[in-house]
Amino acid sequence: MNILEFRSIFNELRSLLTRQGLTGNELIYSYFFIGLIGVILFLFITIFITRQVFIGAVKSAKTKSDWQKALFEFRVFRAFALIFGAYIIYNVVPYLFEDFKTALFYALIFAKIYIVLAVMFAINAFLNALVSIMEASKKYADKPIRSYKQVAKIIFYIVGFVLILSIILGESPLYVFGGFGAVTAVLILVFRDPILGFVASVQMSAIDLVRVGDWITVEKYGADGEVTEINLTTIKVRNWDKTVTIVPSYAIVSESFKNWRAMEESEGRRIKRHINIKISSIKFCDEELINRLKSIDFLKDYLRETQEHIERFNAEHTVNPNNLVNGRHMTNIGTFRVYAEKYLESNPYINTEMTFMVRQLQATENGLPIEIYVFSKEKGLKKFEEVAADIFDHLLATVPYFDLEIFQSPSGSDMRQFINRT
Repeated sequence: MNILEFRSIFNELRSLLTRQGLTGNELIYSYFFIGLIGVILFLFITIFITRQVFIGAVKSAKTKSDWQKALFEFRVFRAFALIFGAYIIYNVVPYLFEDFKTALFYALIFAKIYIVLAVMFAINAFLNALVSIMEASKKYADKPIRSYKQVAKIIFYIVGFVLILSIILGESPLYVFGGFGAVTAVLILVFRDPILGFVASVQMSAIDLVRVGDWITVEKYGADGEVTEINLTTIKVRNWDKTVTIVPSYAIVSESFKNWRAMEESEGRRIKRHINIKISSIKFCDEELINRLKSIDFLKDYLRETQEHIERFNAEHTVNPNNLVNGRHMTNIGTFRVYAEKYLESNPYINTEMTFMVRQLQATENGLPIEIYVFSKEKGLKKFEEVAADIFDHLLATVPYFDLEIFQSPSGSDMRQFINRT
């Protein structure tokens, strides 16, 4: 319906009331109230029909896509129907209030503001539907889509606010935008977190720092768990103890944090733990110990080959055999390291293609650390811990067979036993 049709309808209404003998204020107020009631009824009917046309067109489709479901869920059709209603109000107001010049001025301002609000409402509904669809897609499931939605909404709200302000003041929107220069510092202060969050979101997306579903650890904020939501200013982390930690988005790009995604995408998860050996228990292997260790399947070949090699070396260098310090001899700690390597190589849960070593660390007041540095094929937390525990259960139980002792700080009962013996 165009403007000329609105004019002809209201002219016909005025002519009809005049033919009924109405004049003066009776004509003016009758014309206004009848016209107002007619406009309200017309609005309800047209908005209803518009919604039904949109809805009917979508429902007529044979298959229901994610788009259709999202458009219904977020009432996008209702929102766009309101724009049509706002357009009707704006075009009707000049004829409805033509006898009330002062009221016409304010009614036109109201109609313009209503159009802006209707457009903003429609854009907001469409953005919600769009984000819902993108989050459901595997392609965008791990992207900070909500951050971009919030930024878009802020931009539209600012533009809408400027348009409404320009309508009220009767000035150009460019004039109102120009006036914002004086309050830029205040706006930056008020929107500091959203601005920092937006910059952080762009950086996180550009260099793929964090995705929804990543396991991250941010010690400063006590976060250690899965990222469930990335917003404009915050990142929501569901910790493994089922609590929730909120981390500022800008903290991810400005401070240190740990993302475990690379580990989950790799071929293994690192086991890096050590056993402290009591230094006083370390010694050269004598014949008795060697013969006893030869009964261990993992060491039979190693002991035989190493013993032959040592004997040839000592014979070639005419080593005095009366003192084990002379020449070359096996030690119980070295043989234990070899055993640990052989044992780990045979473990089906250890990935020997990745970094694999059993090494000796710097001795401390707590003994000599023998560190296991390998990668488990099992990366899930529960199974990983089971694999690591099984390895160290076995190694700790094996240590005494090499005449070695685990270092342990004395407890109260140890001190009492020592005092009783003395």
